[in-house]
Amino acid sequence: MVSPVHLPNGKPKTVIVTGGAGGIGAQTIRAFYEKGCNVVIADLPFSKDAATQIISSFTDSGRALYCPSNIADWDNMRTLFREAKNKFGQVDIVVANAGMMESQNFFDFEEDEAGELLESRDSQRVLDVNLKGTLNSELNVTNIPLRLAMHSMKSNPLDSDGARGSIILTASTSGYFGGTGVLSYIATKHGVVGAARASQRKATELGVRVNVIAPFFTPTYITGGYSDEWKRRGLPANTVEDVANAVVSTSIDPVRKGHHVMVAGAFIKEIETPRTAMTKDWLGEDIAEIMIKGGQFFDDMGGYTMPKPRE
Repeated sequence: MVSPVHLPNGKPKTVIVTGGAGGIGAQTIRAFYEKGCNVVIADLPFSKDAATQIISSFTDSGRALYCPSNIADWDNMRTLFREAKNKFGQVDIVVANAGMMESQNFFDFEEDEAGELLESRDSQRVLDVNLKGTLNSELNVTNIPLRLAMHSMKSNPLDSDGARGSIILTASTSGYFGGTGVLSYIATKHGVVGAARASQRKATELGVRVNVIAPFFTPTYITGGYSDEWKRRGLPANTVEDVANAVVSTSIDPVRKGHHVMVAGAFIKEIETPRTAMTKDWLGEDIAEIMIKGGQFFDDMGGYTMPKPRE
């Protein structure tokens, strides 16, 4: 039986992890490498030393590659995929992990000398990285990896489990709840969840599995401002190993298609299937029936008919 981390020809699968030089991303790189995969660390140029240190810790550095990458830059990300394929042949798994949180409250109203409200550039950076970057991998920065990954994988030969590739989009519990008030971050993580849901039709058509990992509180750089108090209160927390292991297992499990896996300390739970099953309880049978018929209409149409651009 072929290993889920190897191609039918016995060669190791190749994994790209954005934000792969630190925190959850770095541990994910280590976990995939230990499974036997080729790994590509995609991260900003300032992460070079950290990425080099990770690769130097591997016994076979030939199975690893560092590509300085900005996930909000389309040309930069195209270069990433090109270099990964040039070295390893094809890209089999993409983990759109890179993300950031704002450093300033969205409702801190900064004004210019005339008392006019200034644009929040901090918020725009979060949108560029977390959403645009994802769609291009994913649109929270998830945008860019998602689109490029699907394009790259569509020409892969079918794997032993019948798929051409696997994509993990990194959301958060903030992609389903919004109580912390960190507006830009929460909005982008909701966008990642929406991107994953909206991708399923095309993913099925192309033979690519797209799933979501939604970590609960995990001590990393962006949680540094309250990690100690969280721990003092005895609240449950993930480790980077918890999240990385969930990423790996979800990415190679052929049953995982359109799943959203929440990681909360000792608890790992798929939450998208139960949400779908609760639609009638949530909306009521009357509205749920309308939604089902509407969905069937678009299925029959082969998808949504796009409007023509306005002149």
